[in-house]
Amino acid sequence: MAVPTVQRRTATPASKLSLLLQQLNSSLGRPVIAVVLALLVGGIIIMVTTAGSILDRISATLAAYQYLFLGSFGNMQSISYTLVVATALIFTGLAVSTAYRAGLFNIGAAGQLTVGAITAGTIGLRFTEWPGWLLIPTMIIASALAGALYGGIVGFLKAWRGAHEVVTCIMLNWIAFYVADALVDGPFKAPNLSQQTLPLPPQATLPSVSNFYNQTLGTFLPQIPTPTVYTVDVSIFLALLALVIYWFITARTTFGYELRVIGQNVRAARYAGIPVKLNIIYAMALAGAFAGLAGSLRLMGQAPNQLIATSFALDSTGFDAIGVALLGRTTAPGVLISALLFGGLTQAGPNMQLFAHIPADLIYIMQALVLFSITIEFMPLIQRSGWFSRSRKEPLVPNIIGKTAPETIDDPAISIAEIGINGLNDGPGGDKPAATPSRQEE
Repeated sequence: MAVPTVQRRTATPASKLSLLLQQLNSSLGRPVIAVVLALLVGGIIIMVTTAGSILDRISATLAAYQYLFLGSFGNMQSISYTLVVATALIFTGLAVSTAYRAGLFNIGAAGQLTVGAITAGTIGLRFTEWPGWLLIPTMIIASALAGALYGGIVGFLKAWRGAHEVVTCIMLNWIAFYVADALVDGPFKAPNLSQQTLPLPPQATLPSVSNFYNQTLGTFLPQIPTPTVYTVDVSIFLALLALVIYWFITARTTFGYELRVIGQNVRAARYAGIPVKLNIIYAMALAGAFAGLAGSLRLMGQAPNQLIATSFALDSTGFDAIGVALLGRTTAPGVLISALLFGGLTQAGPNMQLFAHIPADLIYIMQALVLFSITIEFMPLIQRSGWFSRSRKEPLVPNIIGKTAPETIDDPAISIAEIGINGLNDGPGGDKPAATPSRQEE
């Protein structure tokens, strides 16, 4: 029997460029491209809508982005305001990411946030005589449990009757909004005030980071002058802790692995013996717990520390979390960076409007452009177009005389580019099995 000959091909420049595109098509490449594209299109919109010469338009665009940066990260006070917005976005972003890992679209973070805030506010306003060391942990734990219960309803309906989570989330959102308005206008309404409750007692509130520092490390280190101008509170540390917990659950536990399998292929999960229905309920409950914490911690940490009717229905935090989760690719570092980006954009909008005379609505346009870029996924589109792919190999003709046809072995780098091994994180569960390379055999 003849020994098959082996031919080895070297990688062409086109195939190397294809491999580079695969590397850009990672959990970092797509978000970066989305943000850059949003900035470019936003700049074009500014230039088109600004009067004057081309130099005036360019100057207006540069000034807008300058004030956009200064208003979000230009100084410590701006960073403090950005962190306030980012803290709630981290919790709600984790709420959306947890559900998305299991292939669920949690659009109910706004309602779960509302339930968490109402639960914490009810306890804080009811048990005003409790000491802070008991009241604060009770409010935090109760809000997480309330959010988990509210999110678990969505998971239960999905697992029990197959009800689509988007429909149930939307309905539960409005139920939470209207119940919150009824409670604020009813039993918890402040005397002689309209559509608001009394502020939480002092022992039920969280201190700002600057005041906390002055009262602890500041006793023997230089203190922060005028600490009241820095509004970020200590819940930012709890948000960072939540990111670590989320990373550990999704990356280091069996439950996290099962969520990824369910999100990628439900049939395969059932075949492997994974309790799909139970994990769907657990995933939505965990998502609701994260969102419930967002509501309670913001109520406890930010002035005026009171519940206000109709504010929850107008709050965009729960819906901005969808963009945070998608831009962050449902990873803990990605959610952190995305929350800072969205928080900076939200905070700097009025600053850009005041000094650069650019409408603050441009911020919402840029956020929409980011989501649009993530959704259509430009990098896979470029790869599928074949612009940078190398030419296909000619089919191997088997030798009919009895000799074995030579087998061609490609360069490993080329094989990786064809298989798309860097696309493992494309699926809603975080992992996607690589495609099996086609190969002609004798």
